[in-house]
Amino acid sequence: MSTHHTPRGRLDGATARHLNQHDLAARWRMSVRTLERWRSQRQGPPFLRLGGRIAYRLEDIEAFEQAQRQETSAA
Repeated sequence: MSTHHTPRGRLDGATARHLNQHDLAARWRMSVRTLERWRSQRQGPPFLRLGGRIAYRLEDIEAFEQAQRQETSAA
């Protein structure tokens, strides 16, 4: 059985533990270019450089999202 990615970010039925920059850009509805700029400016979530590819660990993405959470102030 070969392993391959499907459009839903799955790997042979198991939840993917990493997202590439295109998947993360789609998740956050932003451009890949914004993620590239963030990396060059050392902003955004931690990332892995695997060979020539960029990957983001799902747990790092979720931690970054939680850190960006803003509470509304009571009026």
